[in-house]
Amino acid sequence: MSLIVPGFDDSVVVRSTDAEVIGRAPTTVRLLADGSSTGGALSTQRVTLADGANGATPHRHSRSAELFYLLDGTARLLSGDQVVTAEKGDVVIVPPGLDHAFAAAPGADADILIVITPGVERFEYFRHLERIAYGLVPPESLLDVQELYDTHFTTSENWNRARSRG
Repeated sequence: MSLIVPGFDDSVVVRSTDAEVIGRAPTTVRLLADGSSTGGALSTQRVTLADGANGATPHRHSRSAELFYLLDGTARLLSGDQVVTAEKGDVVIVPPGLDHAFAAAPGADADILIVITPGVERFEYFRHLERIAYGLVPPESLLDVQELYDTHFTTSENWNRARSRG
């Protein structure tokens, strides 16, 4: 087992009103703390999904674990081959190398705190997603930055079936 000793000396405080918000309903992301502010210990975002909205398609991180804490609502999460329904107060932790995805459950909203550790600079990844959503860059441009953001896209028949069934 290895221990990550963060390289920061002061507390990190991010006020809700100061957090950068990416996107618009039905999917918004609040950027809370990135790897640069936590000495690489973690990065964290709050993702709000309305009415069954998608969060992230299947992907994996080779160097980071990802924690999903349901602040409110109901979400579906892919973890490996398993599709889990999580509700308010539930935690799902996905280890490095395991495929995962998330979305609000069909007809439901979900408010999710996501913590990725160790943290890498991921805020620019979310800004990149926003540029794709607004048509400023093509979706395939994500393929060029998979390694940079340690986000490697995969496919999952289990996830596709779960999302199509509702």
